[in-house]
Amino acid sequence: MQFFMPMRPPTVTHHAKQLHAFMRGGKPCAVLHDTPELKDARAKLHAALAPHAPPAPMQGAVQLVVKWLFPAEGHPNGSWKTTKPDTDNLEKALKDEMTRLRFWRDDAQVCSEVSEKFWADTPGIWIHIEPVEG
Repeated sequence: MQFFMPMRPPTVTHHAKQLHAFMRGGKPCAVLHDTPELKDARAKLHAALAPHAPPAPMQGAVQLVVKWLFPAEGHPNGSWKTTKPDTDNLEKALKDEMTRLRFWRDDAQVCSEVSEKFWADTPGIWIHIEPVEG
């Protein structure tokens, strides 16, 4: 399965959390909450991925290839993007939403990943998923 989602890829990552500190039973406690920007990024990914969700989750080992295409804005089309956000941080939110949409049962099934970032005249996210022999 492969598809392209034309969009401006979200640049906020799973690290965008707010710390809420409080007292419970006289002891300090802390909880991390998603920022509004992270909630918005997840909603954007969810909406773009939903039309491509398979009828049933993939079983077994899966390879995931993702090409993040950021608006060129003065950079040569197709050139590598070597600035933040990092690919590993981008992948976390994407895989979490793909799990919620049941592309697979658990993102632990993704045993092979290729993630690349480019500057592009047509921004978006290109995704290729396939089962692999395990």
